[in-house]
Amino acid sequence: MSYERFAYTYDRLMESMPYGEWLRFARESFKRFGLNPVTIADLGCGTGTLAIPLALEGYRVTGIDLSEDMLAVAEQKAEQQCTLLKTGALRWVQQDLREWELGEQVDIAISFCDCINYLLEEEDIVQAFRQTYANLKPGGIFLFDVHTPEQLFAYADSQPFFLNEEDVSYIWTSELDEERVQIEHDLTIFVQDGPAELFRRIDEVHVQRAYPLQWLEQQLLKVGFTEVHMAADFTWEQPTSKTQRAFFAARK
Repeated sequence: MSYERFAYTYDRLMESMPYGEWLRFARESFKRFGLNPVTIADLGCGTGTLAIPLALEGYRVTGIDLSEDMLAVAEQKAEQQCTLLKTGALRWVQQDLREWELGEQVDIAISFCDCINYLLEEEDIVQAFRQTYANLKPGGIFLFDVHTPEQLFAYADSQPFFLNEEDVSYIWTSELDEERVQIEHDLTIFVQDGPAELFRRIDEVHVQRAYPLQWLEQQLLKVGFTEVHMAADFTWEQPTSKTQRAFFAARK
């Protein structure tokens, strides 16, 4: 997975994503589990679209991502709002989700926008869960969402996807490995670049794997989380066979 050139186009392509719903779900989770958090780690923070508003709400947020370019964009966005941020409210750290460590435990860890699906082997999932458990304070909560197998099959059945707007276009095809429930997304993106109205081509390949929800629950419990709650598609309803995005809340 490479975000180097893609990072600077990412926000434009992700405008329609339900960031407000992720923030709402996080706030509801704090209340639902009786939490009054001070520190939050945003795992796979991308360009900071969730980390920045959380910091503006008064939380001390650390955005963690593997991509240096994503973090550079996040930092630029944060600097534009720096007068609204308290000193120390927000920082960016380049780390792997399987190895993240801040030197202090946090109250909450979040990982939204299906970041966990980018971990392609079972041992990667277990290591990320183990590391998150170690970096949470006792009683802390790990909130994350995943695409379900149902969602990956839906992508495969619905592809190809196209976008054709004045400043950006893409062709997006997907190929599903049904045995592994792993999908490869191939994107060819054309982005307007400069006053001459020329378009720059960006080629991206993104691979995700979906895991059975019960297996994910078992792994969370095995690494030490004392309770695990599942929810479906931004609600607090239990997931069903039709759920496409499942949410987890695991308490240490």
